[in-house]
Amino acid sequence: MDLNYSPEELAFRDAVRGWLREHLPADLREKVAAYAPLTRDDLLRWHRILARQGWVAPSWPREWGGTDWDVVRRYIFEEECGYAGAPPLIPFGLTMCAAVLLKFGTPAQKQRFLPRIYNGDDFWCQGYSEPGSGSDLASLKTRAARQGDHYVVNGQKTWTTLAHYADWIFCLVRTDSAEKKQEGISFLLIDMRTPGITVRPLILMDGEREVNEVFFDEVKVPVANLVHEEGKGWTVAKYLLGHERMNTARIGGSRRELEKLKEFAARQVKDGRPLLEDVRFRDRLSRVEVELMALEITNLRFLDQLRGGRAPGAEGSMLKIRGTEIQQAITELMMQAAGPFAQAFRPVSNMDFDYFTARLAARYCNMRKTTIYAGSNEIQRNIIAKATLGL
Repeated sequence: MDLNYSPEELAFRDAVRGWLREHLPADLREKVAAYAPLTRDDLLRWHRILARQGWVAPSWPREWGGTDWDVVRRYIFEEECGYAGAPPLIPFGLTMCAAVLLKFGTPAQKQRFLPRIYNGDDFWCQGYSEPGSGSDLASLKTRAARQGDHYVVNGQKTWTTLAHYADWIFCLVRTDSAEKKQEGISFLLIDMRTPGITVRPLILMDGEREVNEVFFDEVKVPVANLVHEEGKGWTVAKYLLGHERMNTARIGGSRRELEKLKEFAARQVKDGRPLLEDVRFRDRLSRVEVELMALEITNLRFLDQLRGGRAPGAEGSMLKIRGTEIQQAITELMMQAAGPFAQAFRPVSNMDFDYFTARLAARYCNMRKTTIYAGSNEIQRNIIAKATLGL
């Protein structure tokens, strides 16, 4: 097992770093550093910069705009973007819906949707969770009844991230209630401009609108927007969730935040000396840093296996658990370091020393969700127990 990058991979990493230094807009980098909310225009601007470079969808096949990078180079690229402070590439279209279309879509569906996803012409969101159907997703109740050449959809989705920005939503809907609950589900692509769709915001603890409720009232969806077979949506959903969980560790972003925390703690004075010299604080900080290093080594182990042709398995759950717990631990240490200054939700007016604490409480609150989305960490432990330990 080789846990080191090859000379060619190191050269690739340096090339990506140099390109990011030159092409990542300063205002977007500053927004990310200050935890400021990113608008739809912010997110799409970065998306389109990468699309022009040909780097927006590295995992796609070459014929659809992919890069032909192997799994190691794709990992290096993602982590370098996180380390540089680039805005996130919203995964619902690029990573999730695209993966489903490439695997299960018809030629017409691929031709219709993939180029628009690649170029940033359509903004996508995910319609999975419902009131009472989160971790037990197969209990969903949103119905789609077929009437001739279209389905009529009625129901509600909740916690729908960035639905207020979205042009399209991919949804799990129930098309047959007589079957076992997993077998009566279908996967539909729905235009958010269709009459009968209502999006209502859910304001989070940080005061921002990030997630929403989406209501469907007699919404007509063409049968041509059904992906895979009717009643086989659970197969699609399981495939998609594997892609979602592999992208939740965010090691590069955590490395960036950890360095920022160290810098701040070295300047923050407690009892007449830098906070970084406080034994208890330094102990907690060191533990998180060691855990992050261990996570990176674990990820490299998995990458080496994937490099050798092994299919991904329960490692997605392992990375999701540790990655999200580390993200939360870093925000907790940031709150401790800032002390009372972390409490106020203040707008960022400049990028001086105060920017670090301006939205720190907001970020802390927002990061509470990381151990829940893409399947709660409790569910991930069950997956590991069954798939890896045989329990």
